[in-house]
Amino acid sequence: MPVLDLLALPAALPSHTPLVGLDIGEKTIGVAISDVMRAFATPLALIVRTKFTKDAKALFDLIGPRGATGLVLGLPLNMDGTEGVRCQSNRAFASNLLRLRPDLTIAFWDERLSTMAVNRTLIHEADLSRSKRAAVVDRAAAAYILQGALDRLQVERHAQS
Repeated sequence: MPVLDLLALPAALPSHTPLVGLDIGEKTIGVAISDVMRAFATPLALIVRTKFTKDAKALFDLIGPRGATGLVLGLPLNMDGTEGVRCQSNRAFASNLLRLRPDLTIAFWDERLSTMAVNRTLIHEADLSRSKRAAVVDRAAAAYILQGALDRLQVERHAQS
């Protein structure tokens, strides 16, 4: 499957399968998963990056048993909406995943300020120290990204009905 626009994603996937959200960083990949109704995102795991093939295998090992058929990757747009080097890197990551698993369906979601929002929540609401935040922020950012995409899909479903 190709990389699709987010709104085209549900029609390309079997119903009642979860989506996986990724927050792709230079050192780690935060992973989150939705429920089968694609309403709620939950932090799942943190992959410490090494080599692409090992990172991809770790990701496939996580999503395979859960029956996930689609991925939502965070796209770190610049504040003015343009794409920079990190966007190119995330797009290349998606292309490389599709070379290994052409059956996957991938969409991107604007992740601007996701890490900042998650950090703010973890500081103010969860009262976590810097060291404890570091252990959960990337997984939480992946869930934040995925939840944003799920919410957008929900709005679209309601608009069509």
